Amino acid sequence: MRFLQDGRRFIWASERTGWRNFYLYDLSGTLLATLTTHAFEVDAVVRVDESANRLYYTAHSGDNPMKVQLHRVSLDGSGERRLTDPAFHHSVDLSPDGGHFIDIAQTHNLPPVTRLRDAEGGCVADLAQSDLTKFRKLGLKPVEVLQFKAADGVTDLYGLLHFPSNFRSSRRYPLLVSVYGGPGTVGARETFALPSTLTELGFLVATFDSRSASGRGKRFLDAIYQKLGIVEVDDQAAGVKSLWDRTYVDRRRVGMFGTSYGGTVSATSLLRHPDVFQAACANSAVTDYRNYDTIYAERYLGIPPESQAAYDAASVMSYATNLQGRLLIFFGTADNNVHPANSLQLIAALQKAGKSFEVQVGPDQGHTSVNHDRMLEFFFDALVFRKPPAYVKPAQ
Repeated sequence: MRFLQDGRRFIWASERTGWRNFYLYDLSGTLLATLTTHAFEVDAVVRVDESANRLYYTAHSGDNPMKVQLHRVSLDGSGERRLTDPAFHHSVDLSPDGGHFIDIAQTHNLPPVTRLRDAEGGCVADLAQSDLTKFRKLGLKPVEVLQFKAADGVTDLYGLLHFPSNFRSSRRYPLLVSVYGGPGTVGARETFALPSTLTELGFLVATFDSRSASGRGKRFLDAIYQKLGIVEVDDQAAGVKSLWDRTYVDRRRVGMFGTSYGGTVSATSLLRHPDVFQAACANSAVTDYRNYDTIYAERYLGIPPESQAAYDAASVMSYATNLQGRLLIFFGTADNNVHPANSLQLIAALQKAGKSFEVQVGPDQGHTSVNHDRMLEFFFDALVFRKPPAYVKPAQ
């Protein structure tokens, strides 16, 4: 919400059309004007210029939804215009008089360029450019943006793929997937990305969006309602499968790691998609949303007595018998966000199923991850030094 200076009107962002748009109301709640009617997500109010009767705002309106743009519209909803180049992601800062703005433009593989622009978006001066001399001298490889179909076979999703500096397409590389995957988060972005340091150890590294990603509208996010642990996990698997036709990706040596929601997705992905993932490191994972904050869990899964099937499907323990690959579970004994009972319940379920796995405990540690070197030791052992076990299709 943004109040105008007169104190009698305010701008409100609503998703009532399925896309987040801006509306102007008075204090009685009467709609005065529909300011935007986009079929893409508005992002934030940059400035309300009441003297010029204009709203400046950002929106996910680039040539892909990750590229945020600056827009302008009159306070009666007329004269809407995009002021930036949709081929880039933009961060902007308007001058006090609204006559100019600073524009920092970049993409995943093009470093930031800072320009002074006039009120119509025209370039006045180049102010700063990034220097890639050291980047090139080190032989670092640009990160690649991936576009793939979600598990529904229809929805376009995005990801990032990181390469080692000595990358050779004639080699086959194990793949590590770094994940969070929770509602309103992203795995891909259009800000300049340096390659992951893990690539220098001989891994390809990927991050993937799921249909839980932000910036795509309410209808997009509706896909995960009462389907946590299903939709976003299946989309991570779809991202990996989109790389299977690349000869340099070793599809039998794929690991995933993440913390908190990422720990949940990591464990669930290994258990629900043993044909795709051979190892996972699950840090501080929620293993059953009945163990977690109701304000979060009920927002996406509903009330437990009315949504038992959804909670059961989201529970990692439901899939304990599926474990075929290597699993490392980490939890801190002083975690006051995700209670250690989550990991302990998963451990108990795996033991009952007769499965072998590894556990690391952080005495007096909170909501955090396993020691980085220990995680790497685990993935080297699981994906590099040992031949991954052959996938066995679970009995129907």
